[in-house]
Amino acid sequence: MANRQTRRGETLQSTIQCVRLGLTAYAQALQVQRRWHAWCVARWTNALLLTQHRPVITLGYRRPCEQIKLSAAQLREKGLSVEYIERGGGATYHAPGQLVVYPVFSSLLQKYGVRRFITQLEEVMRHACLRFGVHTSRQDGYPGVWVGEKKIGAVGIAVCKRVSLHGFALNVDLDLRPFADIVPCGLVDKGVTSLQRESVLPIDFSDVERAVVENVASIFEARMEDVRDGESPE
Repeated sequence: MANRQTRRGETLQSTIQCVRLGLTAYAQALQVQRRWHAWCVARWTNALLLTQHRPVITLGYRRPCEQIKLSAAQLREKGLSVEYIERGGGATYHAPGQLVVYPVFSSLLQKYGVRRFITQLEEVMRHACLRFGVHTSRQDGYPGVWVGEKKIGAVGIAVCKRVSLHGFALNVDLDLRPFADIVPCGLVDKGVTSLQRESVLPIDFSDVERAVVENVASIFEARMEDVRDGESPE
């Protein structure tokens, strides 16, 4: 269990259950995320879910539908669904080749607080990008991670019962053209990019996933425990 106390009152290193879901439909991953959320609420512990989504557009709780440039018929023609979710932020596109990470954190969220928690998620992406030779930055007032004026990683969370939901998405090697069908995160004058586009090094998705997991453990000062069958917590 996370943050157990020794006899001398010293706090042991927090544990994160690491769950690799592979390729998922968004609704499927959301169900898994909510099961883990209930588990983390009950046990005051932490889980990290990693996935790639089939093509989908998500909208934050304000439902800014004007950020989708396509009609309902055009969405159907392109095989795109739209999911309305409780995170902050505007329109976001997910597809294979993008690493989506859901930190369902209880004790670690309480340890760092929401504002620093978001900054730490951004730092995870920045450190992962740097491993592949890509230098990134944060921009005041614009959550996420940037290469110049192009966003390479988006972040948006919700907090329910003192446990986080949703998380961040890092563009690894996906087709970026569908981003033209939305106003990404509501930013009309910003672009998007990916590790594949920015790095001179070969990009292997599993290497990026490994870098992200290692940086989550390092930045949050926690120990990872891999969960083989992670769709339902024990």
